[in-house]
Amino acid sequence: MFRTALRNVLSHKARLLMTVLAVMLGVAFVSGTLVFTDTLGNAFRNQSAKSYDGIAVAVTTYADRNDEKSGAIDAATLKKIEALDGVASATGRVDGFAGVADPDGKLIGNGWSNTGSNFAPGKDGKDAQYTFTDGSGPTAAGSVALDESTAKKGEYEVGDKVRVSTNGPVKEYTLSGVFTTEDGAVNAGGSLVLFDTPVAQKLFLRPGEFRDVTVSAAPGTTDQQLLTAVKPLLPEHAEAKTGKARADEQADQTETALSGLNNLLLAFAGVALFVGVFLIANTFTMLVAQRTKELALLRAVGASRRQVKRSVLLEAAVVGLIASVVGFALGLGLATGLRSAMSLIGGKIPAGPLVVAPLTVVAAFGVGVLITVLAAWLPARRAAKIPPVAAMNSQYAVATVKSLVLRNSIGGVLTLLGGAAVVAGAAQAGSDGQLLIAGGAFLALIGVIILIPLLSRPVIALVRPPMLRLFGVSGKLAAQNAVRNPRRTGATASALAIGLTLVTGISVLGVTLGQAVDKVTTDNIKADYMVSMAGGDSLDESALTALEKADGVSAVSPQQAVWLTLGGAGVSASGVTPGEVQNVLTVDTVSGTIDSLGRGEIAVSDKTAKSHGWKTGDTVPVTYEDDKKGTLKVGALFKENEFLSPVLIPRDVVAPHQARAEIREIWLKTDGGASAANEQALVDALGDNPGMSIMDRQAIRDMFGGSINLAMNIMYGLLAMALIIAVLGVVNTLAMSVFERQQEIGMLRAIGLDRRKVKRMIRLEAVVISLFGAVIGIGLGMFLGWAIGETVAAKIPQYVLVVPWGRIAVFLLLAGLVGVLAALWPARSAAKLNMLTAIKTE
Repeated sequence: MFRTALRNVLSHKARLLMTVLAVMLGVAFVSGTLVFTDTLGNAFRNQSAKSYDGIAVAVTTYADRNDEKSGAIDAATLKKIEALDGVASATGRVDGFAGVADPDGKLIGNGWSNTGSNFAPGKDGKDAQYTFTDGSGPTAAGSVALDESTAKKGEYEVGDKVRVSTNGPVKEYTLSGVFTTEDGAVNAGGSLVLFDTPVAQKLFLRPGEFRDVTVSAAPGTTDQQLLTAVKPLLPEHAEAKTGKARADEQADQTETALSGLNNLLLAFAGVALFVGVFLIANTFTMLVAQRTKELALLRAVGASRRQVKRSVLLEAAVVGLIASVVGFALGLGLATGLRSAMSLIGGKIPAGPLVVAPLTVVAAFGVGVLITVLAAWLPARRAAKIPPVAAMNSQYAVATVKSLVLRNSIGGVLTLLGGAAVVAGAAQAGSDGQLLIAGGAFLALIGVIILIPLLSRPVIALVRPPMLRLFGVSGKLAAQNAVRNPRRTGATASALAIGLTLVTGISVLGVTLGQAVDKVTTDNIKADYMVSMAGGDSLDESALTALEKADGVSAVSPQQAVWLTLGGAGVSASGVTPGEVQNVLTVDTVSGTIDSLGRGEIAVSDKTAKSHGWKTGDTVPVTYEDDKKGTLKVGALFKENEFLSPVLIPRDVVAPHQARAEIREIWLKTDGGASAANEQALVDALGDNPGMSIMDRQAIRDMFGGSINLAMNIMYGLLAMALIIAVLGVVNTLAMSVFERQQEIGMLRAIGLDRRKVKRMIRLEAVVISLFGAVIGIGLGMFLGWAIGETVAAKIPQYVLVVPWGRIAVFLLLAGLVGVLAALWPARSAAKLNMLTAIKTE
């Protein structure tokens, strides 16, 4: 039986090709994902270990330059650490946002990964964290050093003038040196600027203070001994760990971040393999049907049912093994390609070997073989049940009325239960409702897949009349052929339905959320521009002063972050400019007047006021950030706005209580609205600062909606694998259908159906099956998209379900195109059949 199984695999190579391709793609996805994430994890783990090489103790304080009580490490504490027994050296570090302009004046990097730090040379004049390839570190106030990648992008050489942006006015420095580093921000595509220590302290914290300290041990001193000695010297909120512990912590953080990516990619690989199950099952079902006489002969000469079943499963195992070998090799190529792609888009990955863990090999081959064998189990079981005599007489085993009733009953029950769970989840907002929807969606999807053969006849019957009118006999035959074997049609359509269910659900949800966010932005923003720091840091007050004086600016108000204790409760507030804020942002008053801000009063959102029991005219006790106390009068209540803090307070009221204004963004209205001239005026007013972002209203809308579009595009890309496998399923079904209908096609040719009409018949059959699967998938996807949207509707103002009819039309057109493309080879094969040879085929 083993030899028989191998012979069958070899004799049906062409018919098993699509199955091999489907499994191969799924295995490539799984193995590529595991190898890629393992390689990244190993590279970043080694980088973390290297960055803490020689460091016995690492101290972190999380000091904030806006809070003098945040517990930075001062110079005196650093000297005490240096004086400890067993300390070889102690280095203070301070960092923050620093951006460098490219030759066109644009920021090099993406903002959040643009970093500045201090050059901290030891007694030998070198900083162990950096290796200089040209020049030397900055030791004067007017000089800086750049990482090698940034210097190359900016076309800078030692001695050149470099414009560097922090949160204040852009300044020009002389480039003293270029260095290499294992810094994570640089590897993420950002930049690193090194300043002389006093300059860095003034820019990023406070003179004479450090945010972090690294300590090296003298020979004979252990890391733990040094850690014990250092801890008592540190301020209250400082955190000290050994260098190894800190490296392990960073490695764990990297692993946690990569596990999310790993799980996401594996989830889509699972979808692709799930779709592949239908292709595999369909293939083996058709192979078993076409080899009924052969299997019956084996039974007649003594093979037991178990042996027949095992032979079919063995064929599946061989196919799965071959596909796994090829898929695993492709997966290694995919992992290498992904690594190279990340480098091309600016994400520098630390050097390291391709990591192929034993578990990855086991998982890849286990998935490939197991999925194939499980998918072939039902066809193998059916093969073993065929009585030898019935098969020898060409009496194919057909489904009994009892089995069909049982199948449809199970499908109906699962669909109803799943649908009920989805509706219940939609009514229950939050994560609990989403979990209920996920469970219901799975049940409903399985139920619909079981019912698809039953649904195929009535649905396809609807298109039979127009097909007859448009395409004549070819259309009529195509519609009849599509429902001749409902189970086969259902299995083929199911693969496409699964992919389009997910794609449609994502589209409905994404477009709905995108339009809701867009409407919120449009309704609540009156400003023509928003100015902020590219790295998310706070703006210096000099930027606000400059913009207030800029040509063409008619209204300007910042959003200055303030923390107040009002009536004994902590609340987030925004320091704004009275008389201006309502001109740049929508402030719909419920009671009182927003002009009361000009009298030193506050405005409170209606929801915040209701939760605290405040009303217009109330006087509320307040404690400011500097712990000074006072009272504030509620001058107005306004409708809650996504772009406004719960409390608005005049800037001049909070100014005496903040050491430094924390301005997150500045909103501006200009004469004549957004224009190239007005934008240039703002750029000029800010000194052509590359670290400051100036966005018009459309850019603001794109910023908030961009993440949704990006997520949708990623989802489409990842689901492409499942759709490719679905296409292979259509090709496979048609090709094998043509093979088993050779006699019928020969007869049609003999009675006058020419080759062109035979091709048209096969193509139309493919289109009908593809569109049938698409209709089922789109309907289910819209239902799930609506349900998930209902769980978040309460949290998103202006939420209204949007059905993207344009995209759905595109999906249907693509499904039809899939059918046409999938039919190219089968249709050509059918048209080339010799009619006399085909008629003689049994």
